[in-house]
Amino acid sequence: MLRHRGIENGIFLLLVQVVSWGSQRELVGCQSCEQSDTFTFSVTQADLHQGQNIRKGSKGERSYPRILVQYNPTDSHPHRRPGPQSSPAVLEFPRALSGLGRRKREWVVPPISVSENSRGPYPFMLVQIQSSHGKREKILYSISGPGADQPPVGIFTISRTSGWLAVTQSLDREETAQYRLLATAEAEGNSGPVEQPMELIINVIDQNDNKPVFTQGHYQGSVLEGSAKGLEFMKVTATDADEPGNANADVRYRVLSQRPAEPRNAFFINPVTGGLQVNSTQLDREKQAQYDLVIQAADLEGEGMQSSCSVTVKILDRNDHAPKFLNTSYTGSVPENTVGAEILRMTVSDEDEVHSPNWASRYTIISGNEGGVFNVSTGSDGLQGILTTAKGLDFEQSRQWSLLVVVENEVPFAVPLLTSTATVTVIVKDLNEPPVFLPEEKVISKSEDLPVDSVLTHYTATDPDTAMNQTISYKVLSDLGGWLTIDEVEGRVSLRSPMDRESPFITEGKYKAVIQAIDHDASPDSRQPPATGTGTLIIEVEDVNDNGPSVQQTHVTLCNHNPPPVLLSVSDPDGPGFSSPFRVELPQPLRNHWTVRMNETKTGIILSMKTALRQGDYELVLRVSDSGGFSQDNTLRAEVCDCTGSDISCSDVRVAGFALPAILGIVGAILFLILLLLLVLLTRRRSSVTKEALLQEEEVRDDIYCYNEEGGGEEDQDFDISQLHRVLDKRACVYRDDVIPTFPVTPAYRPLPANPEDIGNFIEENLNAADRDPSAPPYDSLLVFDYEGAGSEVGSLSSLQSGSSDGNQDYHYLNQWGAPFRKLADMYGGGEED
Repeated sequence: MLRHRGIENGIFLLLVQVVSWGSQRELVGCQSCEQSDTFTFSVTQADLHQGQNIRKGSKGERSYPRILVQYNPTDSHPHRRPGPQSSPAVLEFPRALSGLGRRKREWVVPPISVSENSRGPYPFMLVQIQSSHGKREKILYSISGPGADQPPVGIFTISRTSGWLAVTQSLDREETAQYRLLATAEAEGNSGPVEQPMELIINVIDQNDNKPVFTQGHYQGSVLEGSAKGLEFMKVTATDADEPGNANADVRYRVLSQRPAEPRNAFFINPVTGGLQVNSTQLDREKQAQYDLVIQAADLEGEGMQSSCSVTVKILDRNDHAPKFLNTSYTGSVPENTVGAEILRMTVSDEDEVHSPNWASRYTIISGNEGGVFNVSTGSDGLQGILTTAKGLDFEQSRQWSLLVVVENEVPFAVPLLTSTATVTVIVKDLNEPPVFLPEEKVISKSEDLPVDSVLTHYTATDPDTAMNQTISYKVLSDLGGWLTIDEVEGRVSLRSPMDRESPFITEGKYKAVIQAIDHDASPDSRQPPATGTGTLIIEVEDVNDNGPSVQQTHVTLCNHNPPPVLLSVSDPDGPGFSSPFRVELPQPLRNHWTVRMNETKTGIILSMKTALRQGDYELVLRVSDSGGFSQDNTLRAEVCDCTGSDISCSDVRVAGFALPAILGIVGAILFLILLLLLVLLTRRRSSVTKEALLQEEEVRDDIYCYNEEGGGEEDQDFDISQLHRVLDKRACVYRDDVIPTFPVTPAYRPLPANPEDIGNFIEENLNAADRDPSAPPYDSLLVFDYEGAGSEVGSLSSLQSGSSDGNQDYHYLNQWGAPFRKLADMYGGGEED
């Protein structure tokens, strides 16, 4: 019941806080009225949407259903809302009344819930919105936002005139769980809205339309054999696309099958978390190394849609089996004095996983190896123990050994187990052992001036083979200086040649020689090969003063004016007491020009020039004595140059060790040889050139000058002389020989070659040019008479072919033509004697 003073009849849209599920009655203060005004109303379960989550009463979380309340001040009665089968609720927006102290929002629409995957029919009307302005004028409604005029476009529509909001297709909550639209109301013909934009919230109600999906189709896990029951070793996960927190997305797990089936229910899965746990204490890798499971996931707390995945569980090995020897005792043999020799192999077995640390074996000798002479290691296959010798065994000391060997794994046992042991007997074989020198290195001291054949020492060896009848002989195996000899039977070492402490074979005053001892079996049926042993004889050679000091430098160069002193180094191969400090002195004749003295350490000589000397080479003799008084003369060549101070410069020019006259002589000889070679080549070239005869020897050659013409032409005619040069000038024009030229042509002359060889080349070139000229008549290219003019006194040469005899012809005029035609005159005009 609603009681209010001074308010007219009307419809109120109230926002009521619901704090419990179901119907309740409470007293709520009216926020829009006076403080004394009180509203009393009831909220029934019909006012709440099915599946609406009211939370669990957490602080600060609330849900606000919308309730339509009708108020009548004279006759109040409860307002009954339409039932589920009635039409959708009509939301009215009353106009604000005058005189109120506060104005409420005029249109508020509660969130609208629409179930996903609905089959329609479509469009389906959801709610009708109306403005109170619609009573006086025509209102046009519109919506905007995603699902209306924004992608996805067209899911929701609204009637422009009636305000009915409709959905046009089936919704999918997994794509969009909520739509938010803005509804506006505008008066027709008016550009502005008559109401404030109202937000419409459409919630998509979830349905169980998605089954759980495992994150993997196949899982692989592993667990150690013998693990405790309840141990979680892996987890499987399935997701459901339905609304989180809803029963549609509440997934439960269970094991559908197990292969092999025994032991039964070996594994358990947590139905909520999907954690896979051990459910049996009988997991044994040696019996079953792998299990295949099928896991099912179902939503609706295990009663809804289902899916499954496979799981492979590998049982991991643990060291729960001890290795065991295949035999409890072993016997082997080994030759004496052999290190690293393999005696025998011991094989074991292990049921744990092959090639794992739980399977690999490790061996230990727990007794019988007090001297550490044996070693046992693991073979490459991991199941064999190899017994070897770490030290050489001595047959004479112990002929047999007894060992106790235990085998374990590389990792400790997972459970208490008994270890396996084996007894090993080792038999030592006797061998021919080499003689042994005692001591192995013998040191003696002898003077280097000891005479030849002197006995230095006795160096002998003993044979450890006491059971064998053997003799020992000796020889010098290594003697770099060839100074020693040894008696084969007694081992007496003597001096064969003098020793020299300054020899390169001596290091730090010690000389080393190697002596060899060889044993020989005296028994005739013995097949043992001889054995040899060696010992080292070290001779400390005592020094004597048998070497004089020597100056290291043999040549010095210095200036003859104010030269600085020269320091000369002195050395003595003798040892301490017979070397430094040194003394030096000059022969009397040299003391007038040179002075010598020792430096402060008495190991170097300071040479100085006493008086200026002329440039040249001087020979100095320096007598140097050591601390023992042994002296030696040293020759030094001093080259004196004409210079001053330390700037040494000799005027005698030397290049690469030769004086200038010698160099000039060598250069002159080389030039002479080159000139002689050129003369020989030129002579051979001249003799090899064969000149061609231009004319026969009997011909007169005074007309052979290069005029390139036969003169100035006839006396009464001026002919074109250029015709005579046609071939030589290489002109391409063709001239007639029977026509007098109408213009004079200046002939072109080629210069006369100066070299006889060039004359032959000149003729050769012109001959080739004439032969290649297509306009030249044959066989006359060397002639310059190719134009004779007209009306010659001799007439045409064709007359030679006339039928007249030679006797009727007069050839005497040929004698008047000169030397070029003398041959022809001799042939035809010589008379009858020809």
